[in-house]
Amino acid sequence: MKRIVSLMALAAMPCVAQVANEPTISADAALDIVASALRHCRAEGQKVSVTVVDAAGRVKASVRDDGAAPHTAEHSMRKAYTALSYKVPSAEYGKRAQEAKGIAIGPQLLPNITTAAGGVPIRHGNAVIGAVGVSGTPGSAGGGEHDAKCAEAGIAKLKPASS
Repeated sequence: MKRIVSLMALAAMPCVAQVANEPTISADAALDIVASALRHCRAEGQKVSVTVVDAAGRVKASVRDDGAAPHTAEHSMRKAYTALSYKVPSAEYGKRAQEAKGIAIGPQLLPNITTAAGGVPIRHGNAVIGAVGVSGTPGSAGGGEHDAKCAEAGIAKLKPASS
């Protein structure tokens, strides 16, 4: 009875809206990252897709380069989403999954999660404010590890926000 009364009292209380304020990547920064990562991959002869997701996992900017395979657009988003979700590069998540040897397969079955390299979290201080994913480098040219280098090159071009 005590619990029912407490729930009824809680329901009768006025609701006060609270606004969450979480840092996230801006549209301009996302566009800069996409352009820088794409330039880096192109300079090395690779045709890739690049996707940046914001802190909530929504696509903020995305491009599939001329000549990049159709599946690379989706895979670049999944790499970015994985890096954001686990706050580590998607390659590191892939290593963890491999070490688990199928014991903890549940997270790998979630939508948009991948174990492939090429996704890198975007940090501002201690906060992960988004992630970038690159896909399309063939295995013979470095595969996902090269994709990750392109993603890191895109992030490196970000200018720190003024205080």
